[in-house]
Amino acid sequence: MKRNALLATGALASSLVMGVTLLTTPATAATAPEGLSVGATAERKTVCAEDLAVRATAPHGAWIGTLRKGQTFRVEEPGGNWVYGFAYGDINRRGWVQNGWFC
Repeated sequence: MKRNALLATGALASSLVMGVTLLTTPATAATAPEGLSVGATAERKTVCAEDLAVRATAPHGAWIGTLRKGQTFRVEEPGGNWVYGFAYGDINRRGWVQNGWFC
């Protein structure tokens, strides 16, 4: 009985040490911006066009708003003529914009 109590105490102490180590060790795993998988890169770009229409579900899709010059767009899916990402500023939603209108 005494041996079992010592083993249990040792296991408890080991668990506590491990818990403290986990709480105090800095995270080394990669983190990604909201909506991105780990390993994906997102680039936040500044709009240089006077107005840049943001489309909802697809390129040439329904208009959801307009980014103004100086506002930013986080490109989450780079592409050819259109890119998908998060429109900051007045819109604050994900959508599609024409590529090539960034500084």
